[in-house]
Amino acid sequence: MKVKHIYKYLMLAFVAIVLGACTSTEADQKFDENPLERLNAQKKELNDLLLSSAEGWKAVYYTDTTQLGGWTHLFKFLPDGKVDMASDFDDDTSVHRSQYDVQLGSTVSLVFTTANRIHLLSESDNYPTAALVGKGYLGDFQFFYYGQENGEIIFRTNRNFRELRFVKAKAQDWTDLPKNTPIIEAIAGEITSPLFRLLEVNDGSTVKQYEFDFNSDARFGTATSLAVGSDEGFGMTFSYTPTGAVVKPAVVVKGQKLSNFTYDAASNTFIATGTGGVSATIKYTNAPPRLTDDYKKLLSGQPQFVVGYIASNLYTASTTSDYFRVLINKANATLPANQSISRVQIIFNSDFGTYIEYRFNGGKPSIYHNLTTSSNDTNKTLILTHDSWDNGAALIPAPAFLKDLDAEFTNPAGLYVKKENFTITYSNPVYTITSSTTSFRMTTYQL
Repeated sequence: MKVKHIYKYLMLAFVAIVLGACTSTEADQKFDENPLERLNAQKKELNDLLLSSAEGWKAVYYTDTTQLGGWTHLFKFLPDGKVDMASDFDDDTSVHRSQYDVQLGSTVSLVFTTANRIHLLSESDNYPTAALVGKGYLGDFQFFYYGQENGEIIFRTNRNFRELRFVKAKAQDWTDLPKNTPIIEAIAGEITSPLFRLLEVNDGSTVKQYEFDFNSDARFGTATSLAVGSDEGFGMTFSYTPTGAVVKPAVVVKGQKLSNFTYDAASNTFIATGTGGVSATIKYTNAPPRLTDDYKKLLSGQPQFVVGYIASNLYTASTTSDYFRVLINKANATLPANQSISRVQIIFNSDFGTYIEYRFNGGKPSIYHNLTTSSNDTNKTLILTHDSWDNGAALIPAPAFLKDLDAEFTNPAGLYVKKENFTITYSNPVYTITSSTTSFRMTTYQL
């Protein structure tokens, strides 16, 4: 009888446990909620989160780390579906107000429904590189909600499903955002800044140099080793702070990861410092990191060689420097409205010697600057020296309106000459003529 009683009590206990489990409030909520109810709960959760931070949220948005850097955005969400937003996309770091919505679909998403700073990254007609024509900066304005972690809101982007995290902003973040602008301008450079950049890596005993090709609009650079026989190279994404740049992935030197590059105004360099003498430095240089012997084919005694800048095709070339354009525009500004420089053509070793021909639109006759050539073989530069000016019929005084432009060609420090590995519009080889002391660079066809 005792065994039967024990069995009966065990059965009653089991039934009680099952009934207790079935009446659990938490379990009821889990099993009773349908998908729409769960989404609505997530919607409320996200909206409450967005409104919970007194100073709003901060996100450094990397749209594609294989070719683009990061843009800092600040958001202050308001109860009425409005959002105050600022970014360092350009020099407008002021606060702009627009609309946002937390929407339901297959998942919950944050959508910036009216135009604001973040939309600048999603405009297809606003692109930083030739590879992104028609694609823009690959950004989004809709972000799928994936929960929270350590006080951060986790999103994934609509276009390429990349993770984006919102962290709680501080009042100082809003104050500091405009301070990013001078840093961005420093690394982008001015019209007169040197055209070339180097990355120097110091492991405490040895310095390695890399050619650093940087696109300031894309906030992305590529470092390529200058060591003979080396094919080492890597990409670097940039985002900015009031004191410098954050580089991803970090530059690894002797096991140390260097990612915070501080701007040093005195030397106009960006420096990341480790321990034991380890450092990485981004600096400007007037000398191309890789020098060529292409200048030699233009020297006296060589066959005739002609290169020409054609304004209609080469004014906008990426290798034509802003400083060259400034000088061209300055000369054109002195001419009648229907006249402008159409060509700057350099003829080497012709029957008439070596000379620059300035051609014009609007019926203005050509002007010729006769020169002699020499070289600095140590620096691998071509030196053009003034001889005389003529108009094709007689000698003339030096034209005043060409003074600044022409002075770049006759700079006694010389010019770097490089045959480029690309063509522009036509199949003609492209040569660049670059000053060894200024940011002057002219793009030409071999004619």
